[in-house]
Amino acid sequence: MSHSLRLPAVGRAVLDLVLPATCAGCGAPGAACCAGCAAVWTSVLPVARSALGPRPPAYALARYRGVARRLVLAHKERGRRDLAAPLGAALAAALPYLPGARPDTAGVWWLVPAPSRRSAARMRGGSHVRALAVAAARRLPAARVAAGLRLAPGVRDAVGLDHRQRAANLAGRVRLIPTRLPPPGTPVVLLDDVLTTGATVTACRQALATGGLTVTAVLTLTVAG
Repeated sequence: MSHSLRLPAVGRAVLDLVLPATCAGCGAPGAACCAGCAAVWTSVLPVARSALGPRPPAYALARYRGVARRLVLAHKERGRRDLAAPLGAALAAALPYLPGARPDTAGVWWLVPAPSRRSAARMRGGSHVRALAVAAARRLPAARVAAGLRLAPGVRDAVGLDHRQRAANLAGRVRLIPTRLPPPGTPVVLLDDVLTTGATVTACRQALATGGLTVTAVLTLTVAG
């Protein structure tokens, strides 16, 4: 009988240094995401507002299928943190062109990563969305990552939940970490990897609003459907 082995984050990181990179989208050697697979991020798709309410505008770079799905899953669930740089670069490239998105009065883009459950982040070696935000910030002329959201205890894994169940799962459980956020009145952009029902970004926007922050746009790598 064969058994699968899940390497801890440190073990996966060591293997990444030893083994040559292969594209997580197609398996080609040479890079974490080859040029052909990176082309999946060249579009910006407006997300139907019915899923999010009237505000804020939301955009995704690809549908959650095919190459885009494989890249997101490799980064999120399979320890391919070498994908943070190319995926973050794709987010950064799209950001200045999003209608509604804007930096603060000093020209600084404030990027707020959607939070993960603490147990999931531990298993993945840290917050995968924060890693994307950090990589995106490095590609912008002036940007700051404001990892000022956290999930309270009791939030379940959202896999398999419908929109109503996801909303109930998050209701009142997205909390602020004020010391990690910019001053009230600062425009921010909310980042995530997959937009499914919109429950997560809606809960995050509502939490940020209690801190006086306006989410001018939501940007995700992929959108389900």
